[in-house]
Amino acid sequence: MAEKSDHYGIIIVGAGPAGFTAAIYAARGGVRTCLFGGIAPGGQLLQTTEIENFPGFSEPVAGPDLMTAMLKQARRLGTEVLTDDASAVDFSVRPFSVSASSGRKYTADAVIIATGARAKWLGLPSEQKYIGKGVSGCATCDGFFYRGREVCVIGGGDSAVEDALFLTKFAGKVYLVHRRGQLRANFRLQDKLRNNRKVEIIYDSVLDEVLGETKASGAKIRNIKTGETRILPTPGIFIAVGHTPATEIFRGKLNLDDSGYIAADDSTRTSVCGVFAAGDVMDRYYKQAVVAAGSGCKAALEALQHLEEIKSGE
Repeated sequence: MAEKSDHYGIIIVGAGPAGFTAAIYAARGGVRTCLFGGIAPGGQLLQTTEIENFPGFSEPVAGPDLMTAMLKQARRLGTEVLTDDASAVDFSVRPFSVSASSGRKYTADAVIIATGARAKWLGLPSEQKYIGKGVSGCATCDGFFYRGREVCVIGGGDSAVEDALFLTKFAGKVYLVHRRGQLRANFRLQDKLRNNRKVEIIYDSVLDEVLGETKASGAKIRNIKTGETRILPTPGIFIAVGHTPATEIFRGKLNLDDSGYIAADDSTRTSVCGVFAAGDVMDRYYKQAVVAAGSGCKAALEALQHLEEIKSGE
């Protein structure tokens, strides 16, 4: 067992909206709480320049500013935030243990996993350069900023088509760029897409380069059959090729679904009693900061209840 000073009532792994909300509720619940935040706590919102749909802000708030406020709030309430990453876990014995990348080991009576899910990127240098500056992995987060303008979506599955349809609410025109000769989305979505006059589907094509100076101003696409290139005048470029849940260290420790997300019941309980999951690491659908924060609250309340049951011997 780790030293007494390294034992906590609740350990939280992950420092996005779900993790910090869980920390706020856990600490307010009177339990010694530790959060693995890594070198730069904040999750994916650190790459988001403006957030307009998080409750409580009359004006857009920058993602880093929002996460800094959550960090300060969690610390003020007593959460110990570690600038370290979790490298391994052991849920086979109690108390549970979480090993840090520094080599130090921590134990807890309950663990909340809030490691999130990463948007899959294409790996282009220009794509990486403009993430948060016109390139986005979340249409519902950033679509509003392109009202009346032209945007493009890269992808051909259900998520890409749903993003394209969502963006037609704001954009003047939406290009859907897919590398194959037909979409992979379900028939009903494809039918809706083809009947929307704002949408132009570009088949057999890939994104070669994001163009721009300080912000994205267009997309250079290439037909993989003919080699011909085309410039789309789109300041908004949405990559919709899927998400990857950050569950590597939990494989073999918890039940995961076919896509690697943590399998949780209707609450936030996982396959191991005393281990809970919150946010995008167990949410395949919404991918919204406010939803993640809400599930972080649920996870903390359920973890606190679990500790009460342990204390009472139930």
